[in-house]
Amino acid sequence: MKILGIDTSLRSTGLAVVAQVGTRHIPLYTGRVRNAPDLPRSACLLNIQRHIEAVIAEHQPDAAAIESVFLSKNFKTTLILGEARGAVIAQCARSNLPIYEYDPRRVKLAVTGTGAAQKEQVQRMIQNLLGFPTIPPDDEADACALAICHLHNLTRLAVTKQEPY
Repeated sequence: MKILGIDTSLRSTGLAVVAQVGTRHIPLYTGRVRNAPDLPRSACLLNIQRHIEAVIAEHQPDAAAIESVFLSKNFKTTLILGEARGAVIAQCARSNLPIYEYDPRRVKLAVTGTGAAQKEQVQRMIQNLLGFPTIPPDDEADACALAICHLHNLTRLAVTKQEPY
């Protein structure tokens, strides 16, 4: 089972493909889609979509895990994040990849044991769980955490017959 975790952002989207082999989680790919601050929004969205398309083609994941929608205090930020999520969801759908959404607290709980974990705790746990030599950047760590969260939830999803997004 291989899961594509996606931590969506307009300027730095984290991507990770994590496989489950027995009880172990194996990182197959981690990376970021970086977009320059002066790049038009439409070009950023296209860049995100193309990177996801390439990762899906190369690694053939079984499903994608993304963070569920949350409201920011800044309406414009929420709107831009929604557009980036739309590009991600559209590309996954175009690639016939089922998409599952997870609340940020649930993701933190899955990898650290507490839903109130700080970013640094998540990064250190991902480093330990996946055997990275250094602490991964926060968006890559979050993408790994999303993939691991989905892998931890596979049994629950099968029992409750939850459908993908």
